[in-house]
Amino acid sequence: MTIALQQKSLINENFYQFINQQVLPLTSLNPSVFWAGLHNLVEELAPQNRALLHRRDQLQQQIDDWHQSHRDNKWNAEAYKAFLQQIGYLVEQGEDFQIETTNVDDEIARLSGPQLVVPLKNARFTLNAANARWGSLYDALYASDVIPHQDGLKPGRQHNPARARHVIAYAKTFLDSHFALEHGSHQDVVSYVVYFQHLMAFFADGSHSGLKSPQQFVAYQGAKAQPETLLLKHHGLHVELQINPQGDIGKTDLAGIDDIQLEAALTTIADGEDSVAAIDAEDKIEVYQNWLGLMQGTLSCELDKNGKTQWRKLNADRCYTAQDGSDYRLSGRALLLVRNVGHLMDCDLMQDQAGNFVPEGIMDAVVTALIGSLDINTPSDKANSRSGSIYIVKPKMHGPEEVAFTDLLFSRTEDLLELPRNTLKLGIMDEERRTSLNLKACIREAKQRVVFINTGFLDRTGDEIHTSMQAGAFLPKALIKQQPWFAAYENNNVDVALACGFAGKAQIGKGMWAMPDEMARMLDEKIGHPQAGASTAWVPSPSAATLHAMHYHQIDVQAVQQQLASRGEGDGAKNQQALLTIPLLPADAELSPSEIESELENNIQGILGYVVRWIELGIGCSKVPDIQQTQLMEDRATLRISSQHIANWLEHQICTPLQVELILQRMAQVVDEQNRHTAGYQPMSTNLEQSQAYQAAKALIFAGAAQPSGYTEPLLHHYRHLAKQADPIF
Repeated sequence: MTIALQQKSLINENFYQFINQQVLPLTSLNPSVFWAGLHNLVEELAPQNRALLHRRDQLQQQIDDWHQSHRDNKWNAEAYKAFLQQIGYLVEQGEDFQIETTNVDDEIARLSGPQLVVPLKNARFTLNAANARWGSLYDALYASDVIPHQDGLKPGRQHNPARARHVIAYAKTFLDSHFALEHGSHQDVVSYVVYFQHLMAFFADGSHSGLKSPQQFVAYQGAKAQPETLLLKHHGLHVELQINPQGDIGKTDLAGIDDIQLEAALTTIADGEDSVAAIDAEDKIEVYQNWLGLMQGTLSCELDKNGKTQWRKLNADRCYTAQDGSDYRLSGRALLLVRNVGHLMDCDLMQDQAGNFVPEGIMDAVVTALIGSLDINTPSDKANSRSGSIYIVKPKMHGPEEVAFTDLLFSRTEDLLELPRNTLKLGIMDEERRTSLNLKACIREAKQRVVFINTGFLDRTGDEIHTSMQAGAFLPKALIKQQPWFAAYENNNVDVALACGFAGKAQIGKGMWAMPDEMARMLDEKIGHPQAGASTAWVPSPSAATLHAMHYHQIDVQAVQQQLASRGEGDGAKNQQALLTIPLLPADAELSPSEIESELENNIQGILGYVVRWIELGIGCSKVPDIQQTQLMEDRATLRISSQHIANWLEHQICTPLQVELILQRMAQVVDEQNRHTAGYQPMSTNLEQSQAYQAAKALIFAGAAQPSGYTEPLLHHYRHLAKQADPIF
């Protein structure tokens, strides 16, 4: 009996068959050698994983004890910092260095643009996000509130010609701003012609003009005298003018432009973590199968559109003729990264020799890398990485020792899969306090494979609250974001990354715009991300990616990064001081009863609205209305901050358990009403004691202070298991 078969009793049967029948035959790996190697990897690394979790608990207990013993003393920032250094929570940042990452695709290393994050468990959403490399500016403007809805401009069910005219005018103003003609405006052009190697625009009076910057015209499709497509380039991003005088829009346009397509989501994170509800082998295999479809280029799904069945699949590359007559090829898809889970949870895919379930993060690394190796080892017309790299984003790492462990895990995985060292590239989520405070040291531990650093306000604030749970009562959530620590957090991410040589080698990212229906506000506010030196920022939808792409034409991120790097803030010392300032309610501050009630209602309604879908429907990310009916894109990070905030207020008697319980009951009715048309929805308010979702929400709040790092996964998984057991469909 082979080693693989001997280990089979320790491996989930369906998972074993999935790997053996669907994945390993596509590789050159011997199945017996693979399973034996995986067994050895687990036996080596699982104890280290558990030791790191134990270290988290030890540090948290020491911090809790310190705050409790100093609660009646005047705050002493220096004493607090010295204490954190003494226990090893705060480490020396060390000498300056530059990251050494190589073989990185341009979408990550050199280009700046939007980034989508999509639940990998949903094939349709995943395909939409992978195909969001290109987006129609006309469609994004027409469907959004960027074009006002009043004065006869409301979209409606029927096509609104007046709205369409405003869309076209807006889009051509965009062209004038970033692809200016030497004379005149794109608004007045009646035709475009490729003249030798230049783009010429003609006007109604017979006059013509070239581009003010002729090099912005790079390629075309069709005949030079009557081009079907014109390709322009600015700040490294492409814009495609689609010309069709017989098209629905083209026949109404002076120049026959039927659409303007923007290169939008350069990268997409296929997420197997915070935006999915994956609690067991069945769920995990579904996630892995979708990643397999992406890496093979075969993922597809059936959908109904206007009563007709359609198949959605990955877009092909786009091919043009360059100015000199050579081929000009562009990817039709976003470059894909995959987000693994963190170090916390175990999974039932496999057991170690002692019969313990294996850390889920270890299994994620091995399986997503195994599947990712198909992309770099098997030629395909829908290849992901052209540089031979597999991109894995690792969330929720606490400090440099956990980054070092991930680097070791990736090295062992490369050995197992017979991949060259540093094929696996690492994205570091800066969303835990110990990582923020030690960011330079964290990056150093992965300096040969790091390709990404990113901020996340919600998780970062959740960890801020949990870490300092015993320090005192926190400010209301809206005020926390206004405190010095938050600006320092955002600045530190950019400053340290630039000092470590990220420019031209790796992404510097910013967080999500959570209001998918408020695109006008997004255009006003999210420009702050490229202005801050971030080469990418998260958006909630393909349309949002198209609109956010305009910001990267407005801002030259490379120039901003050069200017910021000259400030010399990369040691993080200035930012670290602010990061250590805990955003607590001032001792002399007193919240009114109505302020407390309002804060609790907002938090609790959001918790219930998200949890009920997670527990009952298995939806890990969705558009959830808040208490004011504003649609918000929610995942587990929202749940973490809200539950930790209430737990903190309970701990310091800002509110009472009875008050929270009564609001929970009241908000259950509100959430039930908001979901009354949701297919398969199970109301909470009519049966509170039997509702697994309601009980999960209660536990997240009342047991929140005891949850490891304030994470929601242990309780969510427990109650989702109960819901699945009670549902006959399972």
